[in-house]
Amino acid sequence: MSNRRFEMYIYRQIILQMRMGNSDRAIAKTGLSGRKKNKWIRSIANKKGWLNLNQPLPEDSILAKAFCKQEPCSKTSSTVEPYRESVLAWHKQGIRVSVIHRVLMNKHNYEGSYSAVVRFIQSHAPSKIKASMPLNFDPAEAAQVDFGKGPIIIDSETGERIKSWFFVMTLCFSRHMYAEIVRDQKVMTWLGCHRRAFEFFGGVPKKVIIDNPKCAITTACTRDPVVQRSYLDSAQGYGFMISPCPPREPQMKGRVESGVKYVKHSFMPLRNFKSLADANKQLCEWILGEAGNRKHGSTHLKPLNSFAETEKHLLLELPEVPPELAEWAKVKVHGDCHVQFNKCRYSVPHHYVGKTLWLRASENSVRVYDDHTLVAQHVKLIQPGSLTTIEDHLPPNAQAYLMKDPTWCRKQAEEIGEFCKEVIETLFSDKVIDNLRSAQGIVGLSKKYGNSRLNAACKRAIAYKSVNYTTIKNILKNGFEYQTLPEEEAFDLLANAYTNGRFIRSANETKH
Repeated sequence: MSNRRFEMYIYRQIILQMRMGNSDRAIAKTGLSGRKKNKWIRSIANKKGWLNLNQPLPEDSILAKAFCKQEPCSKTSSTVEPYRESVLAWHKQGIRVSVIHRVLMNKHNYEGSYSAVVRFIQSHAPSKIKASMPLNFDPAEAAQVDFGKGPIIIDSETGERIKSWFFVMTLCFSRHMYAEIVRDQKVMTWLGCHRRAFEFFGGVPKKVIIDNPKCAITTACTRDPVVQRSYLDSAQGYGFMISPCPPREPQMKGRVESGVKYVKHSFMPLRNFKSLADANKQLCEWILGEAGNRKHGSTHLKPLNSFAETEKHLLLELPEVPPELAEWAKVKVHGDCHVQFNKCRYSVPHHYVGKTLWLRASENSVRVYDDHTLVAQHVKLIQPGSLTTIEDHLPPNAQAYLMKDPTWCRKQAEEIGEFCKEVIETLFSDKVIDNLRSAQGIVGLSKKYGNSRLNAACKRAIAYKSVNYTTIKNILKNGFEYQTLPEEEAFDLLANAYTNGRFIRSANETKH
């Protein structure tokens, strides 16, 4: 008896043939079923009275109850059956079927085929396919966005090896797409791709459905996802709504998932790219050519035609002035009164040291906010390791140090006196030691002791060849600045020796 699956309409046809008086052999010749099968069906039909022409044929549900429960079956046992518990346990753990098949062969001398293991698991393990519903969208209602792994491009001029990604935005109604090959998945790349996609379409969809990339979603969550502040600003500027998919639900954005696969399998193979720019040029030509003019498998329409005829005119208008693309980041103020962003440092007022602030980096500028209050603004730095400092942001002692530079010290010393000026010049002539703080301290002594005393103290320090802040301060502190200098003492002694000597005669004395 055949193991072929019989549908209810076949049973109904066989019973109708029997009611017409055809024999089992004659019915078998029609190809509906074999003689043995017909004999079995006839026996059940006779018992039920279905061959009586005065009785109507039963409904399919009644036929199913009669035949499905009683139909004999010669079903054979699977070769995997002896290992049922182990195989099902391994499958539940997520082990691949190929691995299970290899283990059965190596450890249990299993001689069955890989297909036998697949059939056994399919018939005994619960299906992992979740029921879903098709998502229908009105024209210009939504677009779906995603990244995909791109090709590795070797630049023909520089030899640079570029690891790339696909950015794909697919309009849900027409299936018209924008795609771009980029170097990374950073926030500014994500925002820039959105801008170029909207300009490519000539408008903005009402809603953008996204997965949960870090450049768009900081915290993925089914109920309360946290969206990047940078992406929120862009959405407000263009007027579209952000619609994150629940985590691990790729079917929610099936159109763009298919779009990424379509780009990978239809555009990438057998193509050569001279550079990133060349790759994007080829990609754009492909979108407007082959991809845009193909008959889509779901809509059975050409995406470009569907877009041009219906969807294009319903997109939101682009803003007259494109919103500024900017990246937001939380930054901590370090002890040197600077915050760090992209390996560059920017100063903020010193009283924010230790606090966490918001930094907004646009294409040309960097702004730092305490909540909504702007506290610092700088030109954006490009070279990693660069630093920009506004002196007013530093603490008073640091500001004083920076403001009182060598030029200032020389000017102050000149006003104090010639000896003070000489001391300062001597300090700054040192090629080994930075004496700026010492010079600042010396000229600062004039506030306490006055210019005259300080200049005299400098003269004494020069005489003793001890030109430094400590010496001059001690001279002033002890009041030694006006005492006789060493060379003056030597001159007085010499003068006394010539005027008061024992054997010196006066000019009036005559020689006898």
